[in-house]
Amino acid sequence: MLRVAVVGSGPSGVYTAQALLNQSLVPDVRVHVLDRLPTPYGLVRYGVAPDHEKIKSLQNSLRAVLEDERVTFVGHVQIGGTGGVSPARLAELYHAVVYCVGAAADRPLAVPGEDLPGSYSATRFVSWYSAHPDIAPDGFALQARSAVVIGVGNVAVDVARILARGADELRATDVPRAALGALAGSRVREVHIAGRRGPSQARFTTKELRELGALPGARIVVDPAELAMDPSYAAQEGLPLPAVVRRNLEVLRGWSAEAEPAVPVHGHPAASDAVRRIRLRFFLRPVELLERGGRVAGVRFARTAPDGAGGVQDTGGYEDVEAQLVLRAVGYRGVELPGLPFDPVRGTVPHAAGRVLRDGVPSHGEYVAGWIKRGPTGVIGSNRSCAKETVASLIEDAPLLARRPAAEDPLAVLRAWGLRPVEWDGWLSIERAEAALGRSLGRGPVKIPDWPGLLAAARGEEG
Repeated sequence: MLRVAVVGSGPSGVYTAQALLNQSLVPDVRVHVLDRLPTPYGLVRYGVAPDHEKIKSLQNSLRAVLEDERVTFVGHVQIGGTGGVSPARLAELYHAVVYCVGAAADRPLAVPGEDLPGSYSATRFVSWYSAHPDIAPDGFALQARSAVVIGVGNVAVDVARILARGADELRATDVPRAALGALAGSRVREVHIAGRRGPSQARFTTKELRELGALPGARIVVDPAELAMDPSYAAQEGLPLPAVVRRNLEVLRGWSAEAEPAVPVHGHPAASDAVRRIRLRFFLRPVELLERGGRVAGVRFARTAPDGAGGVQDTGGYEDVEAQLVLRAVGYRGVELPGLPFDPVRGTVPHAAGRVLRDGVPSHGEYVAGWIKRGPTGVIGSNRSCAKETVASLIEDAPLLARRPAAEDPLAVLRAWGLRPVEWDGWLSIERAEAALGRSLGRGPVKIPDWPGLLAAARGEEG
């Protein structure tokens, strides 16, 4: 029997487990899927917007893998760090370990004022409305009138959409109580999405973009002059553009042709105005977050323009945009796991076809898959092929790995080390508790947003 630990229960971890089950060269494989959280599914549970029900339904296919009799979910087990199990000790329990720990950190802007109160990573905001237990349930009061989201990818569009969406529309989702209450009391009436380059270089998908235009009570504002600066936009009909770029430009062109209603002289609608404006801005590079009263009060942008070589250059002009809330959505970055080699430039673990490299030499028995292997690129489905490549390397090494010692009962050893793993039955108890919480509120299942609540639910205790 080949015993394999997969660290991380998000898509890359579950796809790795699935690839191990589907291969035929080593028929007797047992997989433990470990996670720091007592809940499975990773970013599908804690990163996909609550109103994206189709993507969230991916949990059903991940669930089928985790319920296979050859797979054991082992939640509430931290690998590395203070109080965690080191990679060296974990290697004592299994023939092989595959690390699928993702890219947990966000990229900073590296501009003055970034640490002011009111300035956050979009990752933190997403974790808040997704009920991640590391984020305080009351972490966002949403008393800002104007918000700026820096970045033009799908995460930026997600957080802008949640800010502009009415709480009543989210009541049918699993948004936690505190977040739903904050969104219901939100004073945000202006949401700016700003990118330093042009619309043809934006990373959002057309589906995400169109969803903004379908929001009840929201109006999309696009400056035709900013679109016209983009060479691809100006020559759209004569260029062989990628399909997604062409579709995005068509959507933006339609919005830019719509006349914008008059705005009060102070530059933003009154708080009583029910209409929320989402302004898509381009060719703006953040250079400073402005302060007033000890909090963020706006963003100073340098105006940019195409440089003729596919990039942009500063024009020498600046623009200040009022904002009492700033969310940066400029990408993710891998975090070093103590005990594993790490490339700080790429934010990944050095590897060869998924085999971890220590001083340039493959470390048989240690593997990586997902974002910690290749960086934060691709969509959820990209993790399938990534996992298959890693599993192919692991199976190729199987004759050597099978001769290594492994624990007969790794969970018993983890408990002897003082850990309290949450297994699949514990997760099912959490699901039942979230369904009961939702029923008590007249809603569908509602996520439990804190560590004590999750662990109590896993033990079957009443909340």
